[in-house]
Amino acid sequence: MNNTTLQLKFRQRLNKIASNDYDNIECWQIVEAFNKAQVEWCRRQLHGNNMYKEGDEMSKRRIDDLQILLRDLGLVFQVQPTYVESTNFPDDYMEFKRVTTEAATKCCPTETITKLSGTVEKGRDMTVYLAEEANVDLIMRDPLKRPDFEWGETYCTIQGNRIRIYKRDFDIVNPLLTYYRQPRNIQIEGCVDPYTLVQSPADVECEFKDDIVELIIDEAVSVIAGDINDVNQFVRGSANAEKNN
Repeated sequence: MNNTTLQLKFRQRLNKIASNDYDNIECWQIVEAFNKAQVEWCRRQLHGNNMYKEGDEMSKRRIDDLQILLRDLGLVFQVQPTYVESTNFPDDYMEFKRVTTEAATKCCPTETITKLSGTVEKGRDMTVYLAEEANVDLIMRDPLKRPDFEWGETYCTIQGNRIRIYKRDFDIVNPLLTYYRQPRNIQIEGCVDPYTLVQSPADVECEFKDDIVELIIDEAVSVIAGDINDVNQFVRGSANAEKNN
């Protein structure tokens, strides 16, 4: 959906286009409210109602709506006696999805595999579980849960924007972080950002599908309506955004 259509829909939902009810809405207010609304929408979709409170893959619709935000990042790490710790972390990180890694030992070293992109070192695939930092010592003492090369299992934790993958008698190879990134902020050409005082040189459109943009518009309208004390539009926008998820 282009930004001209987005603004028309926004003003129609809130101000009836030309009636100038309550306030004249400026372009930067639309941008700020829309960017805020799409972050709130994403966080609500990622939060589920199952026992793990995970909602990103509860249905085919959720998978389809959120797949555009999934990204992979190869981890650069430092080696410690019982774990490796990443030294890089994505700037656009929003939520953890999973960590995958390979492992190698002296008895089972890495293999050199030739691909179109070049040669790579390939180790044994490991299953990596996300664990709580408070339980690290307990897991390391538990023979059924601690890292094990023969079973092909280990675990990881996150702290201080660093990921730790734990090991015992093997080396970590090719760790990869899969995560949900922040949605791209929209910009309207010629609109001055009141925070940076920089004028947007071109339109940056929302990256979501048009049906999702419709929901985000309703939520953004409720944000502005709350700011200008328009209770009716606030309730209507919130209800429409929620019932169509």
